[in-house]
Amino acid sequence: MKHTTVRDIALTPQGNLVVDIPVPARVAQAGKLRGAEEATHMRYTAVTCGPDAFSREGYTLRQQEYGRQTELFIVVTMYNEDDALFCKTLTALQKNIAHLCTHSRSRTWGKEGWQKVVICIVSDGRKKIHPRVLSVLGVLGVYQDGVMKDHVNEKPVTAHLFEYTTQIAFDMDSRIRGPEAGIVPVQVLFCLKEQNAKKINSHRWFFNAFGPLLRPNVCVLIDVGTKPTTTSIYHLWKAFDRDPSIGGACGEIYAETGRFGSKLLNPLVAAQNFEYKMSNILDKPFESVCGYISVLPGAFSAYRYTALRGRPLAQYFKGEDLHGGTNYQEANMYLAEDRILCFELVTKRDQAWLLKYVKSAKAETDVPDSLPEFISQRRRWLNGSFFAGLHALTHWYYFWRSHHSFPRKLLLMFELFYNLVNMIFNWFALSSWYLTFYFLGHGVINNSDTANTGRGEDPFWGTGTYVFPILRELYLACIVLIFICSLGNRPQGSKWIYMVCVLIFALIQCVLVYLAGWTVFYTVPRTAAGWEIARLFNNAAFRTITISILSTYGLYLLASLAFFEPWHMFTCFIQYLLAVPSFVNVTQTYAFCNLHDVSWGTKGDNMPTAQTDLGAAQATKKGGKGGKGGKKEQLVAVAVPTDPSDINANYTKFLQLARAPRVEAKAHRDARTKSEDYFRNFRTRFVVFWMFSNAALIIMLTTDAITERFYPSMNVNAQSGEFNPYLSAIFYAVAALAAIRAIGSFTYLLNRVVCG
Repeated sequence: MKHTTVRDIALTPQGNLVVDIPVPARVAQAGKLRGAEEATHMRYTAVTCGPDAFSREGYTLRQQEYGRQTELFIVVTMYNEDDALFCKTLTALQKNIAHLCTHSRSRTWGKEGWQKVVICIVSDGRKKIHPRVLSVLGVLGVYQDGVMKDHVNEKPVTAHLFEYTTQIAFDMDSRIRGPEAGIVPVQVLFCLKEQNAKKINSHRWFFNAFGPLLRPNVCVLIDVGTKPTTTSIYHLWKAFDRDPSIGGACGEIYAETGRFGSKLLNPLVAAQNFEYKMSNILDKPFESVCGYISVLPGAFSAYRYTALRGRPLAQYFKGEDLHGGTNYQEANMYLAEDRILCFELVTKRDQAWLLKYVKSAKAETDVPDSLPEFISQRRRWLNGSFFAGLHALTHWYYFWRSHHSFPRKLLLMFELFYNLVNMIFNWFALSSWYLTFYFLGHGVINNSDTANTGRGEDPFWGTGTYVFPILRELYLACIVLIFICSLGNRPQGSKWIYMVCVLIFALIQCVLVYLAGWTVFYTVPRTAAGWEIARLFNNAAFRTITISILSTYGLYLLASLAFFEPWHMFTCFIQYLLAVPSFVNVTQTYAFCNLHDVSWGTKGDNMPTAQTDLGAAQATKKGGKGGKGGKKEQLVAVAVPTDPSDINANYTKFLQLARAPRVEAKAHRDARTKSEDYFRNFRTRFVVFWMFSNAALIIMLTTDAITERFYPSMNVNAQSGEFNPYLSAIFYAVAALAAIRAIGSFTYLLNRVVCG
């Protein structure tokens, strides 16, 4: 700053530094609040305590002084995202607040409804925030340079808090929008943390520091880069207003597809878009009907503040202190801390809170568009969800200590049983995919032998005996490669190996689909006169494969049509189908092989601190002799030993230490090394057990000596009217799980039509 004014500023009675600073005239005169303090002055508070002590240390917020009731408290968490993502989210929120003010007949909202909404922006680390984001905040009047201080009365500052009511928006095209564009005043809290302490710590500031002072009704969580539609916040809030038993809610998060769907040209983005859509059409509605959504995405969700207080928040923040601990299960399950929060909310003692999916609340988010980034993201998702799900299953009795009605508890138990079956299938997914490939390929090729049937059909035109073994060896080679690359290598360092494996798995999936179709065609009853359509379902192979495909992908299409969102079935289905084997074999293997990594990602680096144990060389006011150019040398004060007795005593000490008998000291591991060894050892045992349990299943079902002795039906001939019992069990189980989700989805739609 070229021009600054030194002011004597009185601290608050509690010793806190709070400064009101005028904003630029262009910002202050942008809206209708001209002359109001909240529009003419920005308030800066240098916070010197942690979030839990914020209110105890006497810190206050402007909304308390104005006596305003906070209905909606929205937190926007960020790290080092650029200004484009920041503007995308903040401008969307400003439009949502403007929409709230249009509900003139509402008992809560109306023309001055903006006074009941506060946006809290929490940035994780002063050295990490993108400088262009600070510039955008400066344009809005929320931030100014040269204001922040790192110490107040020798107490280090932990967070820099800026408060301002802005009346303009700065969109992604760098245009300033004001009241003429429908922008209403927005109360903004900008909390810039001094150190990088992860996202969960940002939520601690939101819930434990600012929440008790504002006492909001509904809290909305959103990440920078997520763009809610103009009415989404209202629809989320309306769910809480309509039903007082709702403790948490989420809307539909969909992948950003670009203009005219241009991003769908990337197969990875298209596959994720399909996955997101089907989760919002089948999974979330089913869980919503049961009352327990296993995860409300932290990128876009909402909670009733009173429901969170107490044990749910205490358990949620417990994960902040587990990083680098010695409890592998807790450390991994708190990678999915939002799942823990949902579980604790529904099982809260003597309460009956429910979680709800709100279809009309939609938000767009960017998804990984490169394979290494995708694998890294899924590592945390899969490990966190596995152990959080295991925690919910092993603590099933928590549901019975809640105040839910008996029918609701039975419904929750049914959902837990469904989750248990899903977890078992996910555990054996690695072997199930291989066995499906093995039995389809082995059965179709071997059972079409002319020596047995006289018909001579071969799905590979006479080369099946060569094609299938080659594909099988490629399959196994890919599995081995993925295991090797996952143990110690980052996906970014093995990008091309993963890419080749994904392509091979896509090829194998094409072969699987082809073999399934061939099996159906080959086993259709027919005579010389033609096909015997009436006898189609008498054939086990035809019946099993057809029912499985129709009940899975047919229900996908039917449910998508019921939700009036069928387009992903035509634009993304093939990409998803080809990516499914990689979702199982690549991401799950990498995740389990990196169980020892319990970090939240790349954001866990801590700021180094300077050491002060060696003393300092302080500059003196005296000058030395003149040097080159006539300038005096700058002298520093350095403490060095000069007294002969001190020097001699020091030498004696060295001599005694050097002559002392040598003692072979055992090497002791420090706490951090012990923790790392513990997690790596657990990772090894877990992966070995997972790998060998899947291998044991494969061996039992593919070894001829075992199957002929114990499972003779495994080798049945497809033309005999029978079908492999293992494949039958898998196909029918998949069909049953899909049917359960579909019933839940249609029940949700029916309830939405009847009750709103």
